[in-house]
Amino acid sequence: MGDSLDQIFVLLKHWLVQLAPASWQPLVAAVISIAAIIIVFATLFAVTTWLERKGLGRIQNRYGPNRVGPFGLLQPAADGIKALTKEDLVPRAADRIVHFLAPVVLVIPVLLSFAVLPVGRNMVAVDMDAGLLFFFAVGAAAELSVFMAGWSSRNKYALFGAMRAIAQMVSYEIPLILSAVTVIMMTGTLSTVSIVEAQAGHAGWLPDWFVFTPWGFAGFVLFMIAAAAESNRSPFDLPEGESEIIAGYFIEYSGFKFALFFLAEYLGLFAISGLAITLFLGGWHPPAPWLAWIPSWAWFFLKLVTLILVFIWVRGTVPRLRMDQLMNFAWKFMLPMTLINLVAAAAWHFMPPGLPRWLVCGALVVTPYLLLGKTLFQNKNLAKRTYRFAE
Repeated sequence: MGDSLDQIFVLLKHWLVQLAPASWQPLVAAVISIAAIIIVFATLFAVTTWLERKGLGRIQNRYGPNRVGPFGLLQPAADGIKALTKEDLVPRAADRIVHFLAPVVLVIPVLLSFAVLPVGRNMVAVDMDAGLLFFFAVGAAAELSVFMAGWSSRNKYALFGAMRAIAQMVSYEIPLILSAVTVIMMTGTLSTVSIVEAQAGHAGWLPDWFVFTPWGFAGFVLFMIAAAAESNRSPFDLPEGESEIIAGYFIEYSGFKFALFFLAEYLGLFAISGLAITLFLGGWHPPAPWLAWIPSWAWFFLKLVTLILVFIWVRGTVPRLRMDQLMNFAWKFMLPMTLINLVAAAAWHFMPPGLPRWLVCGALVVTPYLLLGKTLFQNKNLAKRTYRFAE
């Protein structure tokens, strides 16, 4: 019964594919996979927007959406209808073709990245040997779409915002990829499916997830920080922060085009969180063998929702960085830490199991963290903040 529930979507796909003629079956299988990815993650996008607004409302001691539907549950539908019906304004001097293509170029690669994420046992759209390389390759198109949006608007502020956003994305893409290289070193593969299989065992009560090693924990933390910057999430949401002056690279977008940028940002967050689960959190594997009766896809999405809640929590509690702080943090802390973490992973691989391996690898991670953190905050004259209610 448990195995049938675990494989219910796989069996359903096989049944639907077999209904088609033999020559059409590969195409039908691809269409079903694409439709499933779009439906599932678009629905998760709608739920996340409601959950984030309610969560931030609670953090800030207000109600959040509570007018459209019970508990405001239909607010995402109302927002979607509003975006569809709003007028599409295009600047007179804009390059209309590039202006139109920019949000499309942003959404399509993000959807493609879901194709190599194993969301359950035997549940991956495309199982390729270089799945991880494919994920990062299609993700690189985000910089192109941001530049297209800023340049095609024929607005100097949009172009400045695009350059700032590209600088941020390129700076944090380097530590993002380097933090993933440690997992490639340990598993010897670029296949996302094989990486998940490498974390299937248990060492006593502790699962063999990479996050439960010194290099894996450091890599996971560095990966999530870089992921927040790549996804324009707080405290790295500089494009949103520019709305007090202009609106970043999408200042000249309205209506459904603006909604596509909004959608792509959240889909990118889901994709990068799914990759973090695949690399460090065991993928779809349960944390204990006695929990294997729960479907594998349920474990993946439970971990995904947990990471999303963490991002919401951070957005409601951590103040936004300045641009100079953002770049200093990337090049003076994140990049050196990811390079040092590669050394820690190599030491873990070549040292025999035991306490000395934990001590050496832990020291390789903790000591540079303390030294780099101390250097980063030297001569900053930071004073303790005090908060009080207005009288």
